[in-house]
Amino acid sequence: MQYTLLKFRKSNLVTRDVTELLELFKNYENTKFFSYLCGYNTNSIPKMKKVERLLAEKLLKISAIILQLDNPFTWASGWNSPIYTDNRKTLSYPDIRSFIKVELCRSIMETFKDVDVIAGVATGAIAQGALVADVLGLPYVYVRSTPKDHGLENLIEGNLKPGQKVVVIEDLVSTGKSSLKAVEAVRAAGGEVVGMVALFTYGFPVAEENFRKAGVKLVALSNYNAMIEAALATHYIQESDVETLQEWRKDPANWTPALKDTI
Repeated sequence: MQYTLLKFRKSNLVTRDVTELLELFKNYENTKFFSYLCGYNTNSIPKMKKVERLLAEKLLKISAIILQLDNPFTWASGWNSPIYTDNRKTLSYPDIRSFIKVELCRSIMETFKDVDVIAGVATGAIAQGALVADVLGLPYVYVRSTPKDHGLENLIEGNLKPGQKVVVIEDLVSTGKSSLKAVEAVRAAGGEVVGMVALFTYGFPVAEENFRKAGVKLVALSNYNAMIEAALATHYIQESDVETLQEWRKDPANWTPALKDTI
């Protein structure tokens, strides 16, 4: 069965066989996207979990997000952290991988009306970016953290033409510095970054300020607050752990775990 997938540019309709995707969408919480694709009226469908909460549950379930309040991780920045996130693990789970792909596409379609190219940020978002570009029928590039040390010494892999409108795909946003380096690379190559879509953000105030200064709109499928809600609901953490997690996010650079009394 053929459906019109999207009208992504005013002058260009992309039509694809989305039978496989429709099977996936039947059980998806975001009925708005399903309605967009199929022309169905979904107002009568009961409200389900929000995408941000559902994705957080999935990330916790497969240990893409790990919480260790008593034995915190040390990030590359030197920060102590009760949370570690590796969203690349989602690629090993077809159902979660497809869920993320669908929701990234939905976010792009609903938020950015005029897009020419999808750009993935190396390394975590290379695969998801390619999956999204394939579904949307758009050209794809990915942005390295540093230029290659041989050959053409590319920083951007793929063909990006000056003036093209680009949505950047990121897997994780912490302070936003590495994510915005990719934006700078796209802009330096002549691309126009219309926004960024990420799988997960910690929601640090410094990140919000960095994106504001860079003039980049950020849309995230899930976030730190939704993760805390999901962790509580699934008994991953206790109510008494919430304050610690919230305190860490306020000042992660200076946070240290509280010492527990011993008898």
